[in-house]
Formats: sequence, structure tokens, C-alpha cells
Amino acid sequence: MDGLILVDKPQNFTSHDIVLKIRNILNIKKVGHYGTLDPLATGLLLLALGKATRFFPFYSTTDKVYEGLIRLGFSTDTYDSAGKPTSSEEKNYPQKDNLLKSMKKFEGEILQLPPPYSAKKYKGKPLYALVREKKEFELRPSKVFIHFFQLIKYNPPLLEFKAKCSSGTYIRSLAHDLGEGLGCRAHLSELTRTDVGNFNIKESRSIGEIKGLADAGKIDKFLIPFESLLPEFPKIILKERGSALVKNGNLVSPENIQKIILDESSSADISPEREEVFRMFSLEGKFLALAKKMPEKSCFHPFLVIDSKEADK
Repeated sequence: MDGLILVDKPQNFTSHDIVLKIRNILNIKKVGHYGTLDPLATGLLLLALGKATRFFPFYSTTDKVYEGLIRLGFSTDTYDSAGKPTSSEEKNYPQKDNLLKSMKKFEGEILQLPPPYSAKKYKGKPLYALVREKKEFELRPSKVFIHFFQLIKYNPPLLEFKAKCSSGTYIRSLAHDLGEGLGCRAHLSELTRTDVGNFNIKESRSIGEIKGLADAGKIDKFLIPFESLLPEFPKIILKERGSALVKNGNLVSPENIQKIILDESSSADISPEREEVFRMFSLEGKFLALAKKMPEKSCFHPFLVIDSKEADK
């Protein structure tokens, strides 16, 4: 079983909890997620099954959109409502104009420190484990990109927001840093992930819905087929000889290609000027590999070959 499932993760479950539930429901071992959601957070979680787990580098690095609540007035050690207060409560909340200016400062490329309690690793060990063991470590900021950080509603001490950000952004850190900048401290109170790349939460299913459909034999109602993944990349249809070459990781020349499809309605010859990723398919429609064009050799190099004999479980 290969493909993608869009899950609406409930609160108080880890992303790994959801992976275990799907493994149990579908009786399949090879399940992974494309990007963690904290237990406090709800919303869109992408789960890959079988061969789709090999596409982690592509789906895990896409932009995300979040909606949530930030509580002004005090900070916590986890940067969210699950943690212990680390400051006394401040009730001198900012005016809306000042709040908007402060939020605007976070848009664009910024340097961000991860929360001390996070899965980010330091010398191979997650930060939360080091904190619990009371071991010292040095946090280093990472570059992230905030496309927008919008105020939806302001009712002090709560502010409702919507944010679009690059992969690797911690919304908990965004909330914490906003409070520090405003001088009143803050922490994340609620969070929902609504979008991952081109996928939206409206397309997702709850665990209960997935179980009900699976029990009824209607897996096609929630499983996005493997062959339809990564549609943003042009599609190469290979001749039989081309398919044989790809399976062994060999270069593929133009004479072994049936055609290239840029989208659903158009095709082009194999002379794009810039390097891009291509999906390679057999004549029978089997997804065989991802490849890059090598202009200097007028051929394609399959850099990620999907093993057709790979076990589903």
C-alpha cells in the first residue's frame, strides 16, 4: 500500500501516536509523517505509506500555514500553555497599533531560536531530553522565513493570528519572541495547522473517519495514490528500454523516452534550460523514479529510484 493520507490530528496526541494508529488500522508497518505537530497542536498532518515515505525531502520542506491564539501577559518554559510560567503576570497590554507593528517586524527572513522543550536535536539528542536531564547546551538560531504574521482578532490578553512560514519555523518561538519584543511576555495558547504546501485541512480526515472507511473497504476515499504525488514536477513517459535503464539507476537518453508532459494538457521536448526534477513513469503508468536533466550529456539522471520490489509492509 503506497500513497499519502491527510489526517486531522486531534489535541494531546503526538505525531508518532497518529502514525501508530494508522499502522494498526491499515495493518502496514511502513508509515511516516512529513513534519511533526506538537501534542498541543491540532490540524493537518501528512502521513506517507510505503514507497511514499521516500518523498520526505520534498514534502517536509514545504511552507505551512497556521491559525491560533497567543496569550499575552506571561511566558512559559515550553513557550506554550502546557508549560510552567517563567514570569510574573503583566496586565499592561499593548495597544492594537503597537501590536500590529511588532508582528510586522517578524515578517520576512528572521533568525529564530527553537524552544528549549522541542524535538530539535543537539549533538544527536532532542532538546527536551537535555532539559529534563538538566544538562547545559547552547541554542543556535536558524534562518526561517515568515511570509505573513497577521492579526485576526485582538481581545486582550488573547490575540488570534494567522501565519504562513517556511519549514522549520516554531510558532511557539514566534509567540514567545513577540511577547519579549512587546515587553509583556507571551506564550502560545492554541494552534491549528491548516495548510502544508498545496494541501488544506478541508481535504483531511479524522482518525475515526479513516478507520470507518478502511473497515468498509473504501481506502480510496482517503488514500492519495502514489502515482499522483509530486504533480508539480513534469512527467516523463519512458519506453520499455528506458524503464529497464531507470530500474538499475542508469542514465536515460532521449531515444528511450516516449514523451514529456509538463501538465495535464501540454507536452514539450527535452530541452529545458534550467535544471528541474522530473517524474519518470513506465508505459503502464508505474512511478519509477525522480530524475534530473544533465544538459551536458543530453540525458536524464535518475537520482531517486523507486524499487518496484520494495515491500509494502
